[in-house]
Amino acid sequence: MIDEYGREIDYIRISVTDRCNLRCVYCMPEEGVPSISHDEILRFDEITRICRVLAGKGFKKVKLTGGEPLIRKGILSLIKEIKAIDGIENVTVTTNGVLLEEMYGALADAGVDAVTVSLDTLDPEMYRRLTRRGELETVLRGLTLAMRENRIPLKINCVSVYGVREQELLKVAALARDNAVHVRFIEMMPIGMGREFTFVGEEEIRRMLEEAFGPAKTYGGVLGNGPARYWEFEGFKGKIGFISAVSHKFCSSCNRIRLTSDGFLKTCLQFDEGADLRRILREGGSDEALAAAIDEAVGRKPLGHNFGEKNTFPEGKTEECHR
Repeated sequence: MIDEYGREIDYIRISVTDRCNLRCVYCMPEEGVPSISHDEILRFDEITRICRVLAGKGFKKVKLTGGEPLIRKGILSLIKEIKAIDGIENVTVTTNGVLLEEMYGALADAGVDAVTVSLDTLDPEMYRRLTRRGELETVLRGLTLAMRENRIPLKINCVSVYGVREQELLKVAALARDNAVHVRFIEMMPIGMGREFTFVGEEEIRRMLEEAFGPAKTYGGVLGNGPARYWEFEGFKGKIGFISAVSHKFCSSCNRIRLTSDGFLKTCLQFDEGADLRRILREGGSDEALAAAIDEAVGRKPLGHNFGEKNTFPEGKTEECHR
Protein backbone atom coordinates (compact mmCIF):
# COMPACT_ATOMS: atom_id res chain seq x y z
CA MET A 1 0.00 0.00 0.00
CA ILE A 2 1.08 3.57 -0.66
CA ASP A 3 -0.08 6.21 1.80
CA GLU A 4 -0.84 9.83 0.96
CA TYR A 5 2.78 10.82 1.61
CA GLY A 6 4.15 8.28 -0.85
CA ARG A 7 5.38 5.81 1.76
CA GLU A 8 5.09 2.11 0.95
CA ILE A 9 3.32 0.44 3.88
CA ASP A 10 4.10 -3.29 3.76
CA TYR A 11 4.88 -4.27 7.37
CA ILE A 12 2.53 -4.96 10.30
CA ARG A 13 3.42 -5.53 13.94
CA ILE A 14 0.80 -7.70 15.62
CA SER A 15 0.44 -7.90 19.39
CA VAL A 16 -0.88 -11.38 20.10
CA THR A 17 -1.31 -10.80 23.85
CA ASP A 18 -1.17 -8.00 26.38
CA ARG A 19 0.17 -10.37 29.05
CA CYS A 20 3.82 -10.66 30.02
CA ASN A 21 5.99 -12.77 32.33
CA LEU A 22 8.17 -9.76 33.27
CA ARG A 23 7.27 -6.42 34.86
CA CYS A 24 9.70 -4.00 33.22
CA VAL A 25 9.78 -0.64 34.97
CA TYR A 26 9.26 1.39 31.79
CA CYS A 27 6.32 -0.75 30.68
CA MET A 28 4.04 -1.34 33.66
CA PRO A 29 3.79 -0.96 37.45
CA GLU A 30 5.06 -3.71 39.74
CA GLU A 31 1.58 -5.11 40.32
CA GLY A 32 0.98 -5.29 36.57
CA VAL A 33 -1.99 -3.85 34.72
CA PRO A 34 -5.53 -5.15 34.24
CA SER A 35 -5.47 -7.77 31.49
CA ILE A 36 -7.78 -7.70 28.53
CA SER A 37 -10.30 -10.53 28.81
CA HIS A 38 -9.83 -13.61 26.62
CA ASP A 39 -13.08 -12.82 24.82
CA GLU A 40 -11.68 -9.46 23.73
CA ILE A 41 -8.36 -10.79 22.46
CA LEU A 42 -8.26 -11.62 18.77
CA ARG A 43 -8.49 -15.33 18.00
CA PHE A 44 -5.87 -16.86 15.76
CA ASP A 45 -8.33 -17.32 12.89
CA GLU A 46 -9.14 -13.61 13.12
CA ILE A 47 -5.46 -12.67 13.01
CA THR A 48 -4.78 -14.89 10.00
CA ARG A 49 -7.82 -13.51 8.21
CA ILE A 50 -6.55 -9.96 8.71
CA CYS A 51 -3.12 -11.06 7.47
CA ARG A 52 -4.68 -12.54 4.32
CA VAL A 53 -6.47 -9.28 3.60
CA LEU A 54 -3.25 -7.35 4.21
CA ALA A 55 -1.28 -9.70 1.95
CA GLY A 56 -3.78 -8.97 -0.78
CA LYS A 57 -2.94 -5.30 -0.37
CA GLY A 58 0.80 -5.85 -0.70
CA PHE A 59 1.86 -6.45 2.88
CA LYS A 60 4.88 -8.76 3.00
CA LYS A 61 6.22 -8.62 6.55
CA VAL A 62 4.66 -9.58 9.89
CA LYS A 63 6.20 -9.21 13.35
CA LEU A 64 4.53 -10.93 16.29
CA THR A 65 4.89 -9.07 19.57
CA GLY A 66 3.09 -8.67 22.91
CA GLY A 67 3.21 -8.34 25.83
CA GLU A 68 5.29 -11.46 25.56
CA PRO A 69 4.16 -13.40 22.46
CA LEU A 70 5.71 -16.73 23.45
CA ILE A 71 3.41 -17.10 26.45
CA ARG A 72 0.33 -17.28 24.23
CA LYS A 73 -0.79 -20.90 23.86
CA GLY A 74 -0.64 -22.10 20.27
CA ILE A 75 1.69 -19.35 19.02
CA LEU A 76 3.62 -21.87 16.90
CA SER A 77 0.46 -22.78 15.00
CA LEU A 78 -0.22 -19.12 14.33
CA ILE A 79 3.29 -18.65 12.96
CA LYS A 80 2.81 -21.57 10.56
CA GLU A 81 -0.57 -20.27 9.43
CA ILE A 82 0.77 -16.81 8.67
CA LYS A 83 3.83 -18.25 6.94
CA ALA A 84 1.49 -20.19 4.63
CA ILE A 85 -0.31 -17.06 3.39
CA ASP A 86 0.50 -16.17 -0.22
CA GLY A 87 2.40 -12.89 -0.33
CA ILE A 88 3.74 -12.99 3.23
CA GLU A 89 7.49 -13.26 2.87
CA ASN A 90 8.76 -12.66 6.39
CA VAL A 91 7.43 -13.57 9.85
CA THR A 92 9.50 -12.50 12.85
CA VAL A 93 9.10 -12.55 16.62
CA THR A 94 10.16 -10.14 19.37
CA THR A 95 10.56 -11.72 22.82
CA ASN A 96 12.01 -10.98 26.24
CA GLY A 97 13.87 -14.28 25.93
CA VAL A 98 12.55 -16.00 29.05
CA LEU A 99 11.06 -18.85 26.97
CA LEU A 100 13.63 -18.78 24.18
CA GLU A 101 15.65 -21.80 25.33
CA GLU A 102 12.49 -23.87 25.76
CA MET A 103 10.95 -22.89 22.41
CA TYR A 104 13.92 -22.20 20.14
CA GLY A 105 13.83 -25.48 18.21
CA ALA A 106 10.07 -25.29 17.71
CA LEU A 107 10.33 -21.68 16.52
CA ALA A 108 12.93 -22.70 13.96
CA ASP A 109 10.79 -25.65 12.84
CA ALA A 110 7.79 -23.33 12.48
CA GLY A 111 9.75 -21.23 10.00
CA VAL A 112 10.34 -18.04 11.96
CA ASP A 113 12.53 -15.77 9.85
CA ALA A 114 14.16 -13.84 12.72
CA VAL A 115 13.99 -13.41 16.48
CA THR A 116 14.70 -10.22 18.40
CA VAL A 117 15.44 -10.51 22.12
CA SER A 118 14.89 -7.54 24.41
CA LEU A 119 17.81 -7.35 26.87
CA ASP A 120 18.69 -4.11 28.67
CA THR A 121 21.61 -5.27 30.84
CA LEU A 122 23.86 -8.24 31.60
CA ASP A 123 24.15 -7.39 35.28
CA PRO A 124 21.89 -9.68 37.39
CA GLU A 125 20.99 -7.05 39.99
CA MET A 126 20.28 -4.37 37.40
CA TYR A 127 18.24 -6.90 35.41
CA ARG A 128 16.15 -7.62 38.49
CA ARG A 129 15.73 -3.89 39.07
CA LEU A 130 14.63 -3.33 35.47
CA THR A 131 12.33 -6.33 35.06
CA ARG A 132 11.37 -7.01 38.70
CA ARG A 133 12.15 -10.66 37.97
CA GLY A 134 15.27 -12.81 38.30
CA GLU A 135 15.26 -14.42 34.86
CA LEU A 136 18.59 -13.20 33.46
CA GLU A 137 20.28 -16.60 33.65
CA THR A 138 17.37 -18.19 31.80
CA VAL A 139 17.49 -15.52 29.08
CA LEU A 140 21.26 -15.91 28.66
CA ARG A 141 20.90 -19.68 28.28
CA GLY A 142 18.40 -19.06 25.50
CA LEU A 143 20.72 -16.59 23.78
CA THR A 144 23.65 -19.00 24.06
CA LEU A 145 21.57 -21.77 22.50
CA ALA A 146 20.35 -19.49 19.70
CA MET A 147 23.85 -18.29 18.86
CA ARG A 148 25.26 -21.81 18.98
CA GLU A 149 22.62 -23.43 16.80
CA ASN A 150 22.24 -20.40 14.51
CA ARG A 151 19.04 -21.66 12.89
CA ILE A 152 17.29 -18.27 13.11
CA PRO A 153 18.83 -14.82 12.54
CA LEU A 154 19.09 -13.11 15.92
CA LYS A 155 19.12 -9.49 17.10
CA ILE A 156 19.22 -7.96 20.57
CA ASN A 157 17.31 -4.81 21.49
CA CYS A 158 18.46 -2.69 24.41
CA VAL A 159 16.74 0.35 25.91
CA SER A 160 18.83 2.74 27.97
CA VAL A 161 16.68 3.26 31.06
CA TYR A 162 19.06 4.36 33.82
CA GLY A 163 22.10 5.28 31.76
CA VAL A 164 25.06 3.86 29.87
CA ARG A 165 27.29 3.22 32.88
CA GLU A 166 24.54 2.21 35.30
CA GLN A 167 23.30 -0.54 32.98
CA GLU A 168 26.83 -1.41 31.81
CA LEU A 169 25.70 -1.05 28.20
CA LEU A 170 29.23 -1.61 26.94
CA LYS A 171 28.87 -5.24 28.01
CA VAL A 172 25.65 -5.53 26.03
CA ALA A 173 27.37 -4.01 23.00
CA ALA A 174 30.23 -6.49 23.39
CA LEU A 175 27.80 -9.29 22.54
CA ALA A 176 28.08 -8.03 18.94
CA ARG A 177 31.86 -8.04 19.21
CA ASP A 178 32.10 -11.63 20.36
CA ASN A 179 29.17 -13.16 18.49
CA ALA A 180 27.52 -12.93 15.07
CA VAL A 181 24.57 -11.02 16.48
CA HIS A 182 23.46 -7.44 15.96
CA VAL A 183 22.80 -5.27 19.02
CA ARG A 184 20.45 -2.31 18.63
CA PHE A 185 20.06 0.51 21.14
CA ILE A 186 16.58 2.02 21.36
CA GLU A 187 15.89 5.51 22.62
CA MET A 188 13.36 5.77 25.43
CA MET A 189 10.12 7.19 24.07
CA PRO A 190 7.68 9.31 26.11
CA ILE A 191 5.05 6.57 26.10
CA GLY A 192 3.23 5.33 29.20
CA MET A 193 5.67 4.77 32.05
CA GLY A 194 8.58 5.64 29.76
CA ARG A 195 7.92 9.28 30.63
CA GLU A 196 9.31 8.67 34.10
CA PHE A 197 12.87 7.95 32.95
CA THR A 198 15.71 10.17 31.80
CA PHE A 199 16.18 10.28 28.05
CA VAL A 200 19.54 9.00 26.77
CA GLY A 201 20.12 9.79 23.10
CA GLU A 202 21.96 7.97 20.34
CA GLU A 203 24.90 10.38 20.33
CA GLU A 204 25.68 9.79 24.00
CA ILE A 205 25.63 6.01 23.63
CA ARG A 206 27.65 6.05 20.41
CA ARG A 207 30.24 8.34 21.99
CA MET A 208 30.67 5.90 24.88
CA LEU A 209 30.95 2.98 22.47
CA GLU A 210 33.64 4.71 20.42
CA GLU A 211 35.59 5.58 23.56
CA ALA A 212 35.60 1.89 24.46
CA PHE A 213 35.83 0.18 21.07
CA GLY A 214 37.35 2.72 18.71
CA PRO A 215 35.84 4.69 15.83
CA ALA A 216 32.75 3.38 14.08
CA LYS A 217 31.80 3.68 10.45
CA THR A 218 28.30 3.70 9.06
CA TYR A 219 26.95 0.53 7.46
CA GLY A 220 25.08 1.23 4.26
CA GLY A 221 23.27 -2.08 3.94
CA VAL A 222 19.80 -3.11 5.11
CA LEU A 223 19.40 -5.52 8.01
CA GLY A 224 15.82 -6.51 8.73
CA ASN A 225 12.51 -4.74 8.23
CA GLY A 226 12.64 -1.85 10.65
CA PRO A 227 14.16 1.64 10.97
CA ALA A 228 17.49 0.77 12.64
CA ARG A 229 20.63 2.46 11.33
CA TYR A 230 23.76 0.37 11.74
CA TRP A 231 27.42 1.06 12.53
CA GLU A 232 30.46 -1.17 12.19
CA PHE A 233 33.23 -1.42 14.78
CA GLU A 234 36.57 -2.98 13.92
CA GLY A 235 36.87 -6.51 15.24
CA PHE A 236 33.12 -6.95 15.80
CA LYS A 237 31.42 -10.04 14.41
CA GLY A 238 28.03 -8.30 14.49
CA LYS A 239 26.92 -4.72 14.04
CA ILE A 240 25.63 -2.03 16.37
CA GLY A 241 22.30 -0.46 15.45
CA PHE A 242 20.31 2.49 16.70
CA ILE A 243 16.55 2.95 16.67
CA SER A 244 16.31 6.63 17.50
CA ALA A 245 12.72 7.78 17.20
CA VAL A 246 13.38 10.95 19.18
CA SER A 247 16.77 12.26 18.07
CA HIS A 248 16.69 10.89 14.50
CA LYS A 249 13.06 10.94 13.48
CA PHE A 250 12.44 8.33 10.78
CA CYS A 251 8.75 8.95 10.07
CA SER A 252 9.41 9.90 6.44
CA SER A 253 10.38 6.29 5.73
CA CYS A 254 7.92 4.58 8.08
CA ASN A 255 6.58 1.41 6.45
CA ARG A 256 4.55 -0.10 9.30
CA ILE A 257 1.22 -0.23 11.05
CA ARG A 258 0.28 -1.99 14.29
CA LEU A 259 -2.52 -4.28 15.41
CA THR A 260 -3.25 -4.41 19.13
CA SER A 261 -4.16 -7.66 20.84
CA ASP A 262 -7.81 -6.61 20.98
CA GLY A 263 -7.94 -5.86 17.28
CA PHE A 264 -7.42 -2.12 16.94
CA LEU A 265 -5.34 -1.08 13.94
CA LYS A 266 -2.97 1.79 14.77
CA THR A 267 -1.08 3.62 12.05
CA CYS A 268 1.28 5.48 14.41
CA LEU A 269 2.49 4.51 17.87
CA GLN A 270 1.86 8.00 19.22
CA PHE A 271 -1.73 8.50 18.14
CA ASP A 272 -4.90 6.58 18.91
CA GLU A 273 -6.49 7.00 15.49
CA GLY A 274 -7.04 3.87 13.42
CA ALA A 275 -9.68 1.22 12.86
CA ASP A 276 -11.51 -1.28 15.06
CA LEU A 277 -11.02 -4.43 13.01
CA ARG A 278 -12.35 -6.71 15.74
CA ARG A 279 -15.74 -5.04 15.54
CA ILE A 280 -15.89 -5.67 11.79
CA LEU A 281 -14.85 -9.29 12.24
CA ARG A 282 -17.35 -10.05 14.98
CA GLU A 283 -20.24 -8.26 13.35
CA GLY A 284 -19.91 -10.52 10.32
CA GLY A 285 -18.11 -8.03 8.11
CA SER A 286 -16.69 -9.20 4.79
CA ASP A 287 -13.07 -9.16 3.68
CA GLU A 288 -14.02 -6.18 1.54
CA ALA A 289 -15.19 -4.35 4.67
CA LEU A 290 -11.90 -5.16 6.40
CA ALA A 291 -9.95 -3.95 3.37
CA ALA A 292 -11.96 -0.72 3.25
CA ALA A 293 -11.30 -0.04 6.94
CA ILE A 294 -7.59 -0.67 6.45
CA ASP A 295 -7.55 1.64 3.42
CA GLU A 296 -9.24 4.41 5.38
CA ALA A 297 -6.92 4.04 8.37
CA VAL A 298 -3.74 4.01 6.28
CA GLY A 299 -5.11 6.96 4.34
CA ARG A 300 -5.12 8.91 7.63
CA LYS A 301 -1.64 7.76 8.73
CA PRO A 302 0.03 10.92 10.06
CA LEU A 303 3.14 12.36 8.49
CA GLY A 304 5.02 12.00 11.76
CA HIS A 305 5.01 11.98 15.54
CA ASN A 306 5.62 14.87 17.91
CA PHE A 307 8.22 13.37 20.23
CA GLY A 308 10.00 16.17 22.02
CA GLU A 309 7.52 18.78 20.83
CA LYS A 310 4.21 18.11 22.52
CA ASN A 311 3.19 15.31 24.84
CA THR A 312 -0.08 14.00 23.45
CA PHE A 313 0.21 10.44 24.74
CA PRO A 314 -2.52 8.82 26.83
CA GLU A 315 -1.53 7.86 30.37
CA GLY A 316 -2.14 4.14 29.91
CA LYS A 317 0.23 1.41 28.86
CA THR A 318 1.33 0.58 25.35
CA GLU A 319 1.41 -3.16 24.63
CA GLU A 320 4.68 -3.18 22.74
CA CYS A 321 6.71 -1.12 25.19
CA HIS A 322 9.99 -0.22 23.44
CA ARG A 323 10.44 -3.39 21.42
